[in-house]
Amino acid sequence: MFDFDQYLGFLAFLTILTIGFWLMIFLVSFIPYWIGGTLLENFKLKREAKKAEREA
Repeated sequence: MFDFDQYLGFLAFLTILTIGFWLMIFLVSFIPYWIGGTLLENFKLKREAKKAEREA
């Protein structure tokens, strides 16, 4: 059915495909979290700056 070289090629293909799939899942879940945290932090900093401006 398969020669040994073809078998190794098939395993390499499956490995690369699997790594790519999990990398895509990681990026799809991590990037929105990162952007949301950055936006929330900027919002808090601006709110603190306005509060400090009112008090001064």
